[in-house]
Amino acid sequence: MSTMSNPEEADTLAPELPAMFDGMKLAAVATILYVVIRCLNLKSRTEPPQVTCQDTVLSRYLLKSCPLLTKEYVPPLLWGKSGHLQTALYGKMGRINTPTPRGVRKFLPMPDGATATFDLFEALREHRTGGDVTMVICPGIGNHSEHKYIRTFVDHSQRQGYRCAVLNHLGALPNLELTAPRLFTYGCTWEFAAMVDSVKQAYPLTLLVVVGFSLGGNVVCKFLGENPSNQNRVICCISVCQGYSALRAQETFLQWDQCRRVYNFILADNMKKLILSHRSSFLTSSSSIGEVELSRLFAATSLMQIDDAIMRKFHGYSSVKDYYEEESCVQYIHNVSVPLLLVNSCDDPLVHPSLLEIPHSLAEKKPNVMFILTQHGGHMGFFEGAMLLPHPLTWMDKVIVECVNALCWWEEERPACENQQKDLRTSDVSLTPGLRVIESNLIEDIKLNSAFRI
Repeated sequence: MSTMSNPEEADTLAPELPAMFDGMKLAAVATILYVVIRCLNLKSRTEPPQVTCQDTVLSRYLLKSCPLLTKEYVPPLLWGKSGHLQTALYGKMGRINTPTPRGVRKFLPMPDGATATFDLFEALREHRTGGDVTMVICPGIGNHSEHKYIRTFVDHSQRQGYRCAVLNHLGALPNLELTAPRLFTYGCTWEFAAMVDSVKQAYPLTLLVVVGFSLGGNVVCKFLGENPSNQNRVICCISVCQGYSALRAQETFLQWDQCRRVYNFILADNMKKLILSHRSSFLTSSSSIGEVELSRLFAATSLMQIDDAIMRKFHGYSSVKDYYEEESCVQYIHNVSVPLLLVNSCDDPLVHPSLLEIPHSLAEKKPNVMFILTQHGGHMGFFEGAMLLPHPLTWMDKVIVECVNALCWWEEERPACENQQKDLRTSDVSLTPGLRVIESNLIEDIKLNSAFRI
């Protein structure tokens, strides 16, 4: 039997084959473009930050004095709308054209034998208010003053007239041995408190601006809420990209959506390396960590497993649940009475959207709290730029300093503002257009005074 095809049928199919292949190519290109657009989130629109706060004289003043709070945050067009790429580039690159500010390292002995360290950077110019203002800064998990995002922020702040003190998390500095078998933990404020006390003693007239990044945001908010005296001489507190509740955050870290489980594994691996780099310090008679705990560490694939095996034992917590509950700032943040700015990003892959209900609710209830939520920025990214290359300074660097500048002027004029608010509260007049004019005039007076002093 012949297997030869009919010549007429072959002639009929031949013209159709190129068209079929062209269709497959177009389909493949369309699929690739669709995936790229979805992955890079290119269809997402740039928007101004969503600001949640009560309607107060202070909030109106901040919104008028800080243009970055009301104008669009525009990330680099080709990749900046992807929270994953923003986060990954921050993690790998930190910042571009990173400056190298020069500071002095300070060593502080702790009551338990540990040695806290922080780096002190003097201002590069006089502060615009003519006063002495120090930023006390707490970095993210396992970070220190030598990380690029810290160096960039410190350099920018120095040039605006701020002295900067940056905590080096206990055990995070390379080539610096522990003097006690203990590392930093999620919410331990001992080292940060020691740094703040040291700054206050060295500079009796300085006012403080408290800044915390990621895990550092939890530490500083917990520190201020633990004891009212910790808020003495504090102008304001700014927290960036923290999760507020460790217990709820760790539960979301076990989920696969937004690749959160992958980030969990990467962070856990970094923590594992940090702990093992101090292995000899833990295998001592005074340590609560032994070979059993270290053997559990090798098998750990999540932060929760590491916290259960190692971290909670530094402070004697009986369970990881107790550790998370006691060391989360959500238990203390409502006690903070100084102006408190909480900054997060919608596309932060490390902070689940459900966690953002905490700052949102707090800002609705407390007149001193402002919650600033950007559409883009990832975790600690907030890069700006036109198409591809980001700018050296990020939106985060600029907005923190801009808000702090405004709050420093507010602190200068606070007695007059408080008297004005008191008069308004004791008045029987409701919120009328006339009252709004009074508030507007007060704000303009502050801005006018600021202009003259500059």
